[in-house]
Amino acid sequence: MTPTNREIGDHLVACYDTIYIVLGESAPALTNDAYVVRAYETSRAFGDLALEMREHLGDPKVAPLPVLEDVLRRAVAGDASGALVLYAMAMVVGPRLLVTLLDARTALTNDSELTELSNHASKVCVKEIRATGEVAKDQAPIEDREWQSLARALSETLDAAGNAESLGISR
Repeated sequence: MTPTNREIGDHLVACYDTIYIVLGESAPALTNDAYVVRAYETSRAFGDLALEMREHLGDPKVAPLPVLEDVLRRAVAGDASGALVLYAMAMVVGPRLLVTLLDARTALTNDSELTELSNHASKVCVKEIRATGEVAKDQAPIEDREWQSLARALSETLDAAGNAESLGISR
């Protein structure tokens, strides 16, 4: 069954809110200044997306997406510098969110504003992935096997939850 436009919009707000909340809460505790700034900026960008979508939908009451929140919080807990959570955003969550947004646009019916909000969100997501890459390129490479195992586990968590390619388009 294809979800309604409202269900799709609510799901997107939940995704954006989850990113906004976790990155915003964790940024002050990160130990790498460049990653602190990047986490705040990414949080703000997704907070803005959530606000735009909330305004369109009439302020829906949604909860964070549990598997997404789990992955991001585990990334924060696994690396105090912030490298792991930004890796998660750029390499694990971001690409899946882009597929979610594409799937959402395909499933939407007769709502040009919601379609445009989804297009805009895709551009923001790509911009944030690229900005993270710009910050990361100036940092030392991480060659710690435990860190790399934690990074793989984040993707495996989403895969096991049925989110191997996307975060879905509804709950």
